[in-house]
Amino acid sequence: MENNISLNQGNCRFCGTQLRHTFVDLGMSPPCESYRTLEQLNEMEPFYPLHVHVCDHCFLVQLQEYISPENIFSEYAYFSSYSDTWLQHAKNYVDMAVDRFQLNQESQVVEIASNDGYLLQYFVAKGIPAIGIEPAANIAEVAIKKGVPTIVEFFGEKTAREQAEKGKQADLLLGNNVLAQVPDLNDFVKGMKILLKPQGAITIEFPHLMRLMAENQFDTIYHEHFSYFSFITTENILAAHGLTLFDVEELPTHGGSLRIYARHAEDNSKPISQRVVELKAREQAAGFTSLDCYFSFSEQVKETKRKLLDFLIKAKREGKSIAGYGAPGKGNTLLNYCGIRTDFLDYTVDRNPYKQGKFLPGTHIPIFHPDKINETKPDYVLILPWNFKEEIIAQMAHIRKWGGKFVVPIPEVQVY
Repeated sequence: MENNISLNQGNCRFCGTQLRHTFVDLGMSPPCESYRTLEQLNEMEPFYPLHVHVCDHCFLVQLQEYISPENIFSEYAYFSSYSDTWLQHAKNYVDMAVDRFQLNQESQVVEIASNDGYLLQYFVAKGIPAIGIEPAANIAEVAIKKGVPTIVEFFGEKTAREQAEKGKQADLLLGNNVLAQVPDLNDFVKGMKILLKPQGAITIEFPHLMRLMAENQFDTIYHEHFSYFSFITTENILAAHGLTLFDVEELPTHGGSLRIYARHAEDNSKPISQRVVELKAREQAAGFTSLDCYFSFSEQVKETKRKLLDFLIKAKREGKSIAGYGAPGKGNTLLNYCGIRTDFLDYTVDRNPYKQGKFLPGTHIPIFHPDKINETKPDYVLILPWNFKEEIIAQMAHIRKWGGKFVVPIPEVQVY
């Protein structure tokens, strides 16, 4: 077993214990949403460590705050509405929540990190009062145009108090894929406690650390994801602020996510479900409360890199052409860590016009409109947002006409 003790890397963002153990070290990488323009290709580009630690006290897996959230999220390139799968997921959630929590015209829904209104629009359409809280002004603007009232701020204790004083406490308080992106976890969870009505419910979705490890999803590690959660650690963090987890669902989104349901510790109207008991037992059995479990991940990651490079080198030696599909943040972690540039990947394509004509950070692979694939007819299309592989393989099925094949890099290289 290699030595996983690292030099002092600061303190745990939840419990304050000194961090001494490496979970995985992916080397240096540029911020994953910092797409480059043609002019910027000749400029210096910042790279920061992607060195992830695990706390030996509370087992929170975390990245130091190398870049301030203001720099990441004030203008942001990720618009949720460009994925059909994700919109359908949001719509299904709204139908479920309205039914389960009996929401109506008198209720108040608040979403933290509401992005472009992709989810709240479905509450608004049902006449249920909804407010979004979103730090990226460029994205909030899109939501407001859709008729989704949005407050442009980072969420925490201060914002929660302001809203609570305005009588905007939530019957349903939700946050999808935001928990990982919060550097000050304690401030954030305190805010949730303040903004929740006495009988209200919180739902939060985040990638499940157990799935990330089982499926080798190291490319979901990037600078804007400060923390990576097991159910057990999440439960402890919320409990420290007077919130109790009463239910949990395991979802297929983002490679395997949890949707947790929380309430005030003193609200007895929502009993703790069997699913909570079962998932905790499963995590415990898998070793999530001991360090050894976390130390096995690093070797797995190196092996995935070797397999992907083996495949690409062989394909190139055979004179095959390879294009990418998608320009997601996770793709940038994968490509930078593996050292894949235009020597392997001619270009990538993306449906988001904001990214077209730009270049991927670090690797400077050009991004085109999806039509480019029809023009150049590559032998292989490497799917970077592998969590949408079914959707992409269906959309791009026509590459089979010229004998094109799809390649998915995670959990390990597979050709379709």
